[in-house]
Amino acid sequence: MSRLRISAFLALAVGVAAQGGAGPARADGAQFRVIVNLANATSDVDRRFLADAFFKKTTRWADDDVIRPVDLAPGSAARRAFSEEVLRRSVEAVKSYWQQAVFSGHGVPPVELDSESDVVKFVLKNRGAVGYVSSRTDTSGVKVLVVR
Repeated sequence: MSRLRISAFLALAVGVAAQGGAGPARADGAQFRVIVNLANATSDVDRRFLADAFFKKTTRWADDDVIRPVDLAPGSAARRAFSEEVLRRSVEAVKSYWQQAVFSGHGVPPVELDSESDVVKFVLKNRGAVGYVSSRTDTSGVKVLVVR
């Protein structure tokens, strides 16, 4: 098999694997998965809707459940990847957004948890919860969404 065919095959394989719920591959290798409670009827979500949910501009799912976003700690690679790819801002810019919102009385940031296992537990316990974890995290018991 020629090198060109092998390269094309590998590119296709990576693309197919990325569609299985993991976020896009990044130059630094960081990936993430967006997770929700099993009771959530949503199976795929628009990136813009997800960003609005994490900025609390959108507060309800299609079935009228309250959206409860949960963030990882600022130093997390999955948070950095999620912030840049979904929110289209750096982690620092998101923190600044929330500092200004809190100071002006316009809201509070999503719950922030230290570990990916804590995010999974939070999503398991809260019907309207939405979070993200690295692609290597065990997501048993929660639903992984496809982000469009």
